[in-house]
Amino acid sequence: PQPRYGLDHFDVVDEVGTGTFGKVLLVKLKGASPAEPRSYFAVKVLRKQDVIRSRQVEHTLSEKDVLAHVSHPFLVNLYSSFQDGLNCYMLMEFVPGGEIFAHLRQAKRFTADAARFYVCNIVLALEHLHARDIAYRDLKPENLLLRADGYVKLADFGFAKQVVDRAWTLCGTPEYLAPEIIQSSGHGKAVDYWSLGVLLFEMLAGYPPFYAGSPLEVYEKILQGISGVLFPPCIDAQAAHLIRGLLQPTLSQRLGNLAGGIEDIKRHPWFAGVRWDAVE
Repeated sequence: PQPRYGLDHFDVVDEVGTGTFGKVLLVKLKGASPAEPRSYFAVKVLRKQDVIRSRQVEHTLSEKDVLAHVSHPFLVNLYSSFQDGLNCYMLMEFVPGGEIFAHLRQAKRFTADAARFYVCNIVLALEHLHARDIAYRDLKPENLLLRADGYVKLADFGFAKQVVDRAWTLCGTPEYLAPEIIQSSGHGKAVDYWSLGVLLFEMLAGYPPFYAGSPLEVYEKILQGISGVLFPPCIDAQAAHLIRGLLQPTLSQRLGNLAGGIEDIKRHPWFAGVRWDAVE
């Protein structure tokens, strides 16, 4: 059984993230050796008053519920949750490598091999969630954290923002939204495949496919579709074919949302040679 934790079991090392309803702290288990990596955790602190005032109680409980029911090497794990009079606390795995977007900005763009490796990690994480009828709905570079061994973890389910060096990201970035979300026409797991297409383009090109000065203009570009987007030479024909398949505005034609499901993505020629069972 999981031990019962409270905030008094930990020493606060640093504040590593901030968000609408609170912050994310790096903490260390009291009495544990500083050299023991498993003694470090991230604690998401949610101010009850703010959560209630913003009518986000359901969203917060749902995130806790989702994280409590999933366990995968490419998802940030929730170990425990507790509360006091002021706050709710979620004790989570600490992922030391930082946001993948910081690495992308430093590298300008990723090689096809690096992008393929990261996307494989993400596809397997989405497969795990989708098999449990969970849509992630917030796939974007800020929510991808690098493990110490270079693998990627999906983090935070729409809450935390890393504090460190985020000047390049538009606040509440709309670039990853699927057209069905913009049009409020009802959406499901297929939004994750759309976002995956945007992410792959950005990893390979160094900038997102739909970009403009204001969110409204970005929405217009998204609704105009991928056919109006010029692909740079660094995106090869197979990668472009995969991206276009994922960025299909018509749900019944979007790769991942067809009869073959996510297997259609895994079988795409751009992933030729990938041993999916060996990725984990």
